Amino acid sequence: MLHPVSVQALPGYQIHIKYSDGAEGDVDLSEFAGRGVFAAWNDPEFFRLVHIGEHRQIRWNDEVELCPDAIYMRLTGKTPKEYFASRGAEPVHA
Repeated sequence: MLHPVSVQALPGYQIHIKYSDGAEGDVDLSEFAGRGVFAAWNDPEFFRLVHIGEHRQIRWNDEVELCPDAIYMRLTGKTPKEYFASRGAEPVHA
């Protein structure tokens, strides 16, 4: 199962993330900063609290977290179809 293994906050609302398949790099999250629950990132100390949650999500606290699949696709440039095909699963449509 593909999952994040480490995450670190960087300046400018970026994170450095590494996944279990070896994919690794920096992801820019600045488009979310200051919007809704992501207004909490305006405090640099809060942004530095990023960690991998117990369900392998990218997390700051109970209210602020990101889907690891979405961040993986952003990191690698894979489309949902490519990503889910490589995992042997079909995407779920809501």
